[in-house]
Amino acid sequence: MGVLTAPLGPLLGELAAPAAGVQDSVLDMIAGSGPVVRAVLFILIGFSVGCWAIALAKTLEMRRARRQSERFIDIFWDAKNLATIHTASGDLKESPVAQIFRAGYQELQRIMKAKRSSTDEEEIDLGGIATVQRAVQRARTQEVTRLERGLTFLATTSSTAPFIGLFGTVWGIMTAFRGLSTTTSSSIQAVAPGIAEALIATAVGLAAAIPAVVMYNRFARQVRVLTAEMDGFTSEFLNIAERHFLK
Repeated sequence: MGVLTAPLGPLLGELAAPAAGVQDSVLDMIAGSGPVVRAVLFILIGFSVGCWAIALAKTLEMRRARRQSERFIDIFWDAKNLATIHTASGDLKESPVAQIFRAGYQELQRIMKAKRSSTDEEEIDLGGIATVQRAVQRARTQEVTRLERGLTFLATTSSTAPFIGLFGTVWGIMTAFRGLSTTTSSSIQAVAPGIAEALIATAVGLAAAIPAVVMYNRFARQVRVLTAEMDGFTSEFLNIAERHFLK
């Protein structure tokens, strides 16, 4: 026991010294990184902040669009005439279904006025429903474009952020290994801090990309649901217009 105790003290001291020296936090490693890695981190943080801002805005927008569309559908089937529906739809500006109705109704009103003032009714009848359909499709395209606003940024972040982070990591590792030429030690302790700082870039890249993928898939699904509602309503509205107004 006496023979083993003598060398054990210095050995434990050597093992405890590195552990005690490892006090760097993530912020310390970011502050100690090189200019290229730091620039990469700032870019990735900007991407992440932008994604969360878009997520908050799109969540509120989708919620309003869904609720107002449900309210408009109830009004549409409960009301007795299109003029009443058109008046009620003026307060539902966030509903894509309501905006499609407004576009179709305005075009239908224009055709009906032209029909009453024209003597060539047959020509107007042949082109009337097609004109309403084009107006409705134009409104649908505008509404889908509005609902998809911001999703491109989420898709770009989800696909590019990991590679931007990987670039920062590769650059940091290259810098760390190049630093070996200026040091007298070639052990792993000489490059470990630089490698740890470089790996932060990959971690931040993944932290920006993973939520962006989740958000993009969530909002893309909601856009598809609202688009399906718009398509269903468009078919119903065109059938009503053709049966009752453009015979």
